[in-house]
Amino acid sequence: MSVRILSRILSACVLAAVMLQAAVASAADTVPVLTIDGKQFVPQNLPIAAGVKQKLIIRNTGTIPAEFESYDLSREIVVPAHSEVTIYIGPLKTGSYHYFNDFNRAMQGTVTVTAAKGN
Repeated sequence: MSVRILSRILSACVLAAVMLQAAVASAADTVPVLTIDGKQFVPQNLPIAAGVKQKLIIRNTGTIPAEFESYDLSREIVVPAHSEVTIYIGPLKTGSYHYFNDFNRAMQGTVTVTAAKGN
């Protein structure tokens, strides 16, 4: 093979590696969304990794306001109807953290924190 062909192959491999790294970083930066849908949280069990400060979007698709509250997470915020808010939680230790809608206490859910893979 000529040097020119090897150079093109090497360039293509480097480009593929850079694109793969960007895709992995993008997946790691995915922000979880907790939706207030009618009279329930979706999902009711929100998994996140331990030891990481996590951005969380809370979206209210309903017609009335809701209040996301968690004694375990030390968070309390009103989410207006047809709106969303952003909060940060953690870094947290492994375990379960309860949350609820203070305006409708029957609406409840759990943040489940698990150890990162490989730990």
